[in-house]
Amino acid sequence: MHSKMNNKINQVTENTLVVGIDIAKHVHYACFVDERGRVIEKAFSVYQSKEGFESLYEKIRQTLLETQKTEVIVGIEPTGHYWMNLAYFLDQYDIPLVMVNPMHVKRSKELDDNLPTKNDKKDALVIARLLKDGRFSYPRILKEVEAELRIGSTLRSKLTEDLASIKNRIIRWLDRYFPEFTQVFPSFGKMALTALERTPMPQDIQGKTAEELVFLYRQVGGMRAPQLPKAKLLIEKASNSIGLTEGQKMAKHEIATLLRQFRLLEAEIEAVNDQLTEMAKTTMEYDLLASVPGLGDATIVDLLSEVGSFSLYENPRQLIKLAGLTLRENSSGQHKGQKHISKRGRKRLRHILFKVIVPLIRHNLAFKQLHEYYTTRNQNPLRGKQSMVVLCGKLLKILHGICKKKVYFNEQLMMKDLYCLGEAA
Repeated sequence: MHSKMNNKINQVTENTLVVGIDIAKHVHYACFVDERGRVIEKAFSVYQSKEGFESLYEKIRQTLLETQKTEVIVGIEPTGHYWMNLAYFLDQYDIPLVMVNPMHVKRSKELDDNLPTKNDKKDALVIARLLKDGRFSYPRILKEVEAELRIGSTLRSKLTEDLASIKNRIIRWLDRYFPEFTQVFPSFGKMALTALERTPMPQDIQGKTAEELVFLYRQVGGMRAPQLPKAKLLIEKASNSIGLTEGQKMAKHEIATLLRQFRLLEAEIEAVNDQLTEMAKTTMEYDLLASVPGLGDATIVDLLSEVGSFSLYENPRQLIKLAGLTLRENSSGQHKGQKHISKRGRKRLRHILFKVIVPLIRHNLAFKQLHEYYTTRNQNPLRGKQSMVVLCGKLLKILHGICKKKVYFNEQLMMKDLYCLGEAA
């Protein structure tokens, strides 16, 4: 850790122009300082436009000439997505961009004037002075297929959220007009959707035979074999329904609209999934990641969209930190607090890891036995969730290793490590 911090501090020399920028939606503020934090240029505005960016670049170039400095480092406090346009602009000129932690900015701004006041000009100077102390991190500027996967994966996530919202609205509709429907169809399969399209109200079903319903549902595209027992049960439930009977005309219009949106979102998600899978297969790491039993195409796409190329990371600890899985401890004197994960990282990456570790424990023999070892060992046995956290870190180490060394996953090799652990215990 100290060597990393020293390397960052060593990046800022007497030949380095340090630029701190406070990011906003329309107008940023930039401040220039030297390697000791002395102000070279007071905070000035930078508009979120091509002219504003070009003006900033010219100001940097002119200041380098005037101060006879040869290097520049630009640091920002990330604010939403507003920093991305500037980041890609600076990348065109090979100007390094780094990020400071917003919490560091918040806690450092009182050092100069002992006041908790906040404004963009003050923040720009605070950011610049954090840079010269080496308190920054390096963002990944995604390009080509990595950028496509990140954008596509985010789009799929948003579409999935929208689909869940539509499902909830359909359930709310059923609770009002046909509450018994979910007793026949607990989930929204093909027959359930077809029934809602052709016979949404109990009154549409009453008086019909099961054979008539099956014939009616079979006419809908994609519904080849409606189940006769389901149709009979639906008729029984419809005959005793307590659903509302008022406002049926607009209620039918509402459910028809919801079903169209539902099918459209399903089709969009499927199309995005197909595109993302094809893109992921073009990467050098797809086959390596797919060699791990339990990692499907959707998970590989999500991992690549969050991490990028695993092989670009020097150490797997960087990935563990990126996921917010590093352990933190609150201890003082003789008090030893419990350790918890920091959660200072990409929340979505952490969610993906926890989501995939469950099937891995069930279906991957090596992970299953490793989980059993952690939870049943004689010394310091872990609880179930604690073991899952450790296994998430283990998975990142394995994925980093196979991508870095360009080898396929070897379950026997992992089992060998497990036997070594057992002998050591």
